[in-house]
Amino acid sequence: MTKKFAAEFVGTLWLVLGGCGSAVLAAAFPEVGIGLVGVSLAFGLTVVTIAYALGHISGAHLNPAVTFGFLASGRFKASELVPYLVAQILGGIAGAGILYLIASGKAGFDLSGGFAANGYGTHSPGGYSLQAAFVTEFVMTFLFLIIILGATDVKASKGFAGLAIGLGLTLIHLISIPVTNTSVNPARSISQALFVGDWAMAQLWLFIVAPIAGAIVAGIFYRLVYSEAPRFSDDKIQKELVDDHQ
Repeated sequence: MTKKFAAEFVGTLWLVLGGCGSAVLAAAFPEVGIGLVGVSLAFGLTVVTIAYALGHISGAHLNPAVTFGFLASGRFKASELVPYLVAQILGGIAGAGILYLIASGKAGFDLSGGFAANGYGTHSPGGYSLQAAFVTEFVMTFLFLIIILGATDVKASKGFAGLAIGLGLTLIHLISIPVTNTSVNPARSISQALFVGDWAMAQLWLFIVAPIAGAIVAGIFYRLVYSEAPRFSDDKIQKELVDDHQ
């Protein structure tokens, strides 16, 4: 469990530092900014790299919603839920802390710029409503879990799960950055909101509730569609390790 905790901590740290870091440091950099496409790709690349680096240790969930989705699908132990959530949230906060230390080193840095926090209404990049934000986060997380669960199923092609999941997250960001700045990950939202405070903390509930709800529904859907799948998959990216004595 200690190894899994460490893997989830480091993996989520990398997700926040790589994804949110690209948004804060590089998205609008003068003349060579990477823009929305670059930020979307950065989030996908963090998942691809960590999936292949640490997936065989913890499954590389990196996201409380993913963990809830696996639990609902029957492919995760309830006894490991809390340690995974704690590791992911702490890892996200650590990643945001490192990003803050870097970003604040530039003259004129101001957290009021958003720090890649998620929001709706006046804090949505495109001015989208609470309803639009909730639907977006619910549906995008639902589909993200369908991609993850399907790509890591024992019947799926081996060795490509990390790539499929990373590209799926990239596509999700391309669709939803204008709506909510894209969460689909409560740990990522919590980490940025803690630093921004104020409106980000007030709106944080949506980016916890909607992704987790979407993931749980996806997990239940998976159990219905993949009814022949075993409780625990032996796929490299999603492997759930059994107790040491077994």
